[in-house]
Amino acid sequence: MADIKPFEVTWTEAQVAMVLDQVRAYPWPPAPDVPDGWAYGCDARYLKALCAHWTDAYDWRAAMADLNRFPQFTARVEDYDIYFLHVVGEAGGRRPMIVTHGWPGSHYEFWQAIEKLAFPSRFGGDPADAFDLVIPSLPGFGFSSKPARPIGQRTTARLFNTLMTQVLGYESYLAQGGDWGAMVTSWLGRDHGRHARAIHLNMLGFRPHGGPTTDAEVAWATKQAGAMEVMGAYFRLQVSKPQSIAWMGAGNPVGQAAWIAERFHDWSDLSAKSMDEAYPKDRLLTNIMIYVMTGSFTSGAWYYRGLVEEGGLAFAPGERLETPTAFANFPGEPLYSAPPRSFAERAYNIVRWTDMPSGGHFAAMEEPDLFVDEVRAWGREHA
Repeated sequence: MADIKPFEVTWTEAQVAMVLDQVRAYPWPPAPDVPDGWAYGCDARYLKALCAHWTDAYDWRAAMADLNRFPQFTARVEDYDIYFLHVVGEAGGRRPMIVTHGWPGSHYEFWQAIEKLAFPSRFGGDPADAFDLVIPSLPGFGFSSKPARPIGQRTTARLFNTLMTQVLGYESYLAQGGDWGAMVTSWLGRDHGRHARAIHLNMLGFRPHGGPTTDAEVAWATKQAGAMEVMGAYFRLQVSKPQSIAWMGAGNPVGQAAWIAERFHDWSDLSAKSMDEAYPKDRLLTNIMIYVMTGSFTSGAWYYRGLVEEGGLAFAPGERLETPTAFANFPGEPLYSAPPRSFAERAYNIVRWTDMPSGGHFAAMEEPDLFVDEVRAWGREHA
């Protein structure tokens, strides 16, 4: 049994002052003077406003206190110190669920959903819907330790299954994830289905052998390729030469903020919300600070290379993930839009497919109430 150690986020005034001094001293480069600055990367006007808020209004002490609001721990699993929240809710140990974040998110993505999932009766819900929540940081992200070289999602799934079964003692559990969390969760279902008895995704990562076969699938794949041409430069860099972005980001909190904020802008459902409405600056800055203060901007970028080194996304002929899989299709997902169900069902045992009314890539952060309602409804099917 691994030794579970309580954890507390402790940012010193000197550490934060160094970051804020770097933000204030940033030598702003020229930016295109055009109506839509986001078309060229992170919009200069938005980034300057974000940095002004960072240095003049962001209450980092309140953010640190907020990050310490839920019970948090570390445990040694193989060669890693895995950080995780463990919120034992009204389920009282009987309904565990591991929830996994992606990039450039963090465990903080789920902050607005945690209490509603763990303690539904506090919000007028049914106590029978409660989960015990385990919310880890991916290896190399946030407060988990960093690998010596890139690792990927299959390795992470093995570590997280060990966390759930051997460290926390859950013989079986549910699993949910989006972005890289969806890939980790998929591997939990693929390799550890004896324990991960059902999974819920808000991104579909695995690809069936043979690729698209119907007209609808070909049309989707063509659209995906076009979206990747416009918005996928980050992916091609991080999946091939991640250290290149690490050299540019290290010691440059403004650069890190720009790289992260661009993803939040481009991948979110802003059809009825502004960027600030979807992600209030304090909330987005706390997510950014988790990267900046832990130095995980570098090792977070490595995680893309880990995908390639562990074999990629596609299955061999005849392979499919047989663990019961639910998928929530958030419509404002521009880059990783959902394939036709026929395509997904050749890679996954899809037993639930929900077309959501709004929201995008960072579902739990953008639309926490919709996320909670969907996860609760799915959970009832696996009580």
